Amino acid sequence: MEHTRLTLFAGHYGSGKTNIAVNYAMLLAEEGKKVCIADLDIVNPYFRTKDSEEELTEKGITLISPRYANTNVDLPALPAESYRLVQDKSIYGVIDIGGDDRGAYALGRFSEAIKAEDNYRMAFVINRFRPLTSTVEDTVEIMREIEAAAGIRFNCIVNNSNIGTETTADTVLESVKFAEELSLATGLPIWLHTVEKDIAKEISGIPILPLKLQKKYFDLPD
Repeated sequence: MEHTRLTLFAGHYGSGKTNIAVNYAMLLAEEGKKVCIADLDIVNPYFRTKDSEEELTEKGITLISPRYANTNVDLPALPAESYRLVQDKSIYGVIDIGGDDRGAYALGRFSEAIKAEDNYRMAFVINRFRPLTSTVEDTVEIMREIEAAAGIRFNCIVNNSNIGTETTADTVLESVKFAEELSLATGLPIWLHTVEKDIAKEISGIPILPLKLQKKYFDLPD
């Protein structure tokens, strides 16, 4: 799998972007890369990258998360070390962006530096089974809202369509057509289809990123 220095994951609530970001960071670390993962989601108080901090640390991955993440403080702020993502070219940065246009505003302070370096992948994560992204038209509208807030255009699609614990290989394969229609409507290529690692063994013929489901993944919205 080809990697860019920076990989950004964004999508609507319930898309599963945080779980994907954690898994992708671990994949990079397993390949021997120096990895830093940043949680720029200052809106969503539920499923956070910080929930996987212990496992990330064990793999040598540096975590940058909002101050007061996983506490009862309502408005966490991005720490100054977030700028390391764009300043330190020796690391592979993985960025988990907030789940709507409000959350995407946090990326705005880095957007010009990211575009100037031009070594990034901005992935739009979709779950076609979520109510607000069940049609191509609604999904495109949300995508454009996130782009406008973030100051960066998406350049690929990640299809993470699932129905939680009821997901099967057929569920994933049935969602491929939706992802292809979204690709056609936006002109963006499909980078990956993602699925829990045991189900991934049943699927061939499409680019798959097997996922180890992080704790709380099926309990609370992302």
